[in-house]
Amino acid sequence: MMHSATNSHQSAWRSPWVFAWFGIIVSVVTANFIMIYFAMDKNPGLVVNDYYDRGQHYEKNMVARMKNNPGWEMSISEPKKITMNKSAALTFSLATKEGGAVNPDSVIFYAYRPSDAKADFSLPMQPIGNGLYQADVTFKLKGIWDVLVSVQKDGKEYNEALRVGVSAGR
Repeated sequence: MMHSATNSHQSAWRSPWVFAWFGIIVSVVTANFIMIYFAMDKNPGLVVNDYYDRGQHYEKNMVARMKNNPGWEMSISEPKKITMNKSAALTFSLATKEGGAVNPDSVIFYAYRPSDAKADFSLPMQPIGNGLYQADVTFKLKGIWDVLVSVQKDGKEYNEALRVGVSAGR
């Protein structure tokens, strides 16, 4: 009888279930600490400093932008496939609603990386005729990019946006 009494008081650490639960908890806590470290160490800083002030007048700014809209037809054309570290020709078309020519002061191509502000860049677009502009662009990173073409005319700015995907191209 003495022998069976000692078996009923075995340590819980000898059970494989306790080891499994302990391993799961340690894995989750470790993963959380790793994610916190990367979030603090690798922060791309994509939040603007004056986010509150910009948001205060959002509706007023949108109404003013719609009121000042010149009614142009603007569009960005992208190639079927954009590959990382290879030049791609992006074309921008600009015309009046009637199809007439617009002579802007400048046309600038901007590329924004949503996950890393350090990769953002801009290029002037070159006229190639009849309201068409082109930029030969090389994206250094694969993934999603936000593209914006900014047209300057008589001191006012007009924009057209597009989201593009860049492949690794293996």
